[in-house]
Amino acid sequence: MLRYVIHRLGQAVIVLILVSIIMFGLLHAMPGGLVRSQLGSRATKAAVMQLTRLEGLTKPLPVQYGVWLWNALHGYLGFSYRQNTTVGRVLIDYFPRTLILGGGSFLLTVILAVPLGLLQGARANRSLDYGITGGLVTLYSVPTFVKGAVLILLFSIGLGILPGTAQTYGKSFGSDVTELILPILTLTLGSIAYFSRYIRSSVIDNLGEDYVRTARAKGVGRGRLLFRHVLRNALLPFISVVGISLPTIISGTLIIEFLFDYPGLGLVYWNAQQVRTFPIMLGIVLLLSVFVVIGNLFADLAYAALDPRIRYG
Repeated sequence: MLRYVIHRLGQAVIVLILVSIIMFGLLHAMPGGLVRSQLGSRATKAAVMQLTRLEGLTKPLPVQYGVWLWNALHGYLGFSYRQNTTVGRVLIDYFPRTLILGGGSFLLTVILAVPLGLLQGARANRSLDYGITGGLVTLYSVPTFVKGAVLILLFSIGLGILPGTAQTYGKSFGSDVTELILPILTLTLGSIAYFSRYIRSSVIDNLGEDYVRTARAKGVGRGRLLFRHVLRNALLPFISVVGISLPTIISGTLIIEFLFDYPGLGLVYWNAQQVRTFPIMLGIVLLLSVFVVIGNLFADLAYAALDPRIRYG
C-alpha cells in the first residue's frame, strides 16, 4: 500500500506541474499583457515598464515559469496589486468559505441521495421509481442559475423567510446561518440525481447476486437484507464517484457564489478573470488541481480499505 501511495503521489506531482505549465502559458498569452491587466488601462508607460522589470517579465517565458515554480514551492504564489495582498492570503481567507458551501452541499447530497437510491433500487421499474427518477432528472436538467433564481424568488423575495445573498449589510460573514441555506440547497438539488442514480444501479446489481438469494433462503428479512448487506456492497462503487466528484463540487460553486454574492473562491475567481488578475487565477486553478488529485487518491484508498478483495501493489 505504501509503495502504491508513493507512486500515486509522484504521478500527482507530474500532473500538477503540467497543469501549472498549461495555465501559466495560457494566462501569459492574454491580450493586453499581464502588467497592463494588473495596473489598468490608465496606467502610465513608466509604471508599466517598472512593474514589468520588477516581476521579471522581460525574461524568456520558461525562465519566468521556473522563477514562479520556485517561489510556489516556497509558499509564495504571487502578489495581487488590485487587492494589495498576496495570493496565499487570498486563498487562506476565502477557501474555507468555499469549503463550507461545498462541504455542506456534499453532506446534504449524500444524506438525501443514498436513501433515495436505495429506495429506487428496491422498487426498480415501478411507479415510485419512475416518479422519483423523473423529478430528480428534471432538477438535474435545469441550469444551476435557474434553480438559484427560482429559490431566491420563492423564499427570499416572495415569502421573505430566507436571505437572498450571503453577505447582508452590516453583518460579518457567518453571523447568520440562514444565509447559507439557499446556496447549499441550490448546489444540492443539482447533485442528488447524479449520486442517487449510482446507488440505484449498484443496488439493482447487488440484488441479483448469489449472496442475496442465499440470505433470502435463510429467512433474512427484507429490511435487514437491504440495509446490512445490499447497501454496504452498493456503496463501494459510490466511494469512487464521491472521490472524483469532490473537486467538481468545490469548483462548481462558481455560479452559486456569483448568484448569491457568496464570498468564496468562486466569486474571487470570477472577479479576477473580469479584470485579468493573473496571480489570483493561477493560484486558484492550482489549488483546485490539488483537490482533484487528492480526491482521486482518496477514492482509490477508500475503495481498497472497504473491499478486502482489492490489493494495491
